[in-house]
Amino acid sequence: MRQLTNLGTFRAYMVAYLKAHSGIHHGMITMVRQLAPDDKGIPLEVYAFTNTTEWEPYENIQSDIFDHFFSAAQAFGLEIYQSPSGSDLRGWSLPEQQTE
Repeated sequence: MRQLTNLGTFRAYMVAYLKAHSGIHHGMITMVRQLAPDDKGIPLEVYAFTNTTEWEPYENIQSDIFDHFFSAAQAFGLEIYQSPSGSDLRGWSLPEQQTE
């Protein structure tokens, strides 16, 4: 029997969202698949086709979909991973060292 997980539920949500999205071509394949885990987490690949080949509308559809997925991940108890960069580290402070 299949065990439900927050990641599997999120993947099912993503597919349902794509299948209901007006900017996705529903006559072509739509899937979300899990790639091999690595030291950064478990990558997900979104495979879908838009109903337009015009560059600007395509980019807007793609951006809207990923904005939604990034926001929705929290509702499933998931975090989006992004490697820290120099600007991310500027706000960090090290604990003060104690002197004797």
